[in-house]
Amino acid sequence: MRQIGIALAIAGGLLVGTLAAHAKLPAAPAKTDAEKAADAEKAAAAKARDAELNAKAVDKAVANYKKNKGIADPAPQAAAKKK
Repeated sequence: MRQIGIALAIAGGLLVGTLAAHAKLPAAPAKTDAEKAADAEKAAAAKARDAELNAKAVDKAVANYKKNKGIADPAPQAAAKKK
């Protein structure tokens, strides 16, 4: 008798869990124009910061390449002799 009660309790818990898993959450409230503008401003600032960091990384990589490979900046050559 006790085993049947335990089995029914487990089955009931599974049923409640299944029903809860299929429940839908309410829709998020729509953003106001001020919130949209703030989000756009944050995104623009993040994009600018990422671009700046990328430029710094490229400059550092170029400097490291030139230093380690021994590539010097090309010096201006004298004008070629005319024949």
